[in-house]
Amino acid sequence: MSAEPDAPPALTVRLAAPRGFCAGVDRAIQVVEATLERFGAPVFVRHEIVHNRHVVSRLRDLGAVFVETLEECPDDRPVVFSAHGSPRSVTEAAQARGMTYLDATCPLVSKVHVEATRHHAAGRQVLLIGHAGHPEVVGTMGQLPDGAVVLIETLEQARDFIPRAPDALAYVTQTTLSVDDTAEIVEMLRSRFPAMGTPHRDDICYATTNRQDAVKSLAGGCDVLLVIGSANSSNSVRLVEVGLRAGAPKAFLIDDADDLDLAWLEGAATVAVTAGASAPEDLVQGVISRISEAFAVTVEEVGAARETVSFKLPRALLA
Repeated sequence: MSAEPDAPPALTVRLAAPRGFCAGVDRAIQVVEATLERFGAPVFVRHEIVHNRHVVSRLRDLGAVFVETLEECPDDRPVVFSAHGSPRSVTEAAQARGMTYLDATCPLVSKVHVEATRHHAAGRQVLLIGHAGHPEVVGTMGQLPDGAVVLIETLEQARDFIPRAPDALAYVTQTTLSVDDTAEIVEMLRSRFPAMGTPHRDDICYATTNRQDAVKSLAGGCDVLLVIGSANSSNSVRLVEVGLRAGAPKAFLIDDADDLDLAWLEGAATVAVTAGASAPEDLVQGVISRISEAFAVTVEEVGAARETVSFKLPRALLA
């Protein structure tokens, strides 16, 4: 009589909630889909609509053409501006060329643009806390004249910054930063410049905050943390950093199930899984299916925050 095969090891998968798509990402994707439906293919999209290669690939298959500059777009086809926001010069150039354009900028990013513009108009020097080269930072800095915004990336830069006028300062932030890292930078600036203007409400968006809080609640009780998201997704990369800081022994950023090395999970009893704000839920389920090939999986969803935010499409797509 042949021996029974060994039972697969037990593994608890703790799913962070909330995770995955936020309202701004969902709206941006809908903008591209609705533009394709109204105007037909091709529709040009300036920069990746959101930072997830699976989302971009699906929209490309539907007829979206992703470019990095407006110069790559013909005058006679619609162009969508990505969720991260664009410099004012891009909108002005599209208008000058008589182009049909749809702005998919997340409304919470647009809020930062408005704040920066308001502070500048009031004569304040604007500090932007963010990461150099990220399209959201490029877009926010591009709302104002060259040199009007000073980028602060680190605590050291906040400590060493010399203002034009200490009593005429204000700050805004990128929406997808580490909440804790940003708080340290803001505290440094406030201690040095007590009169500094602040946002009416935190610029780091609700979805970034909620996903980081969920990871913090899971990190200390897991053996491995898996974050599903693309490497160019700022909020996804931050989730890995937050998880490690909150006590996860190991944390990995993966695009999808194909990126998962099951050897990472050997000896683990509990794996925490989350997804960045631009990662679709089907990728999460794909990772769980992949884990189930080698383990007897019990799935638990953990989290309290409920997200009910939604954003309307641009008026041009509602008519």
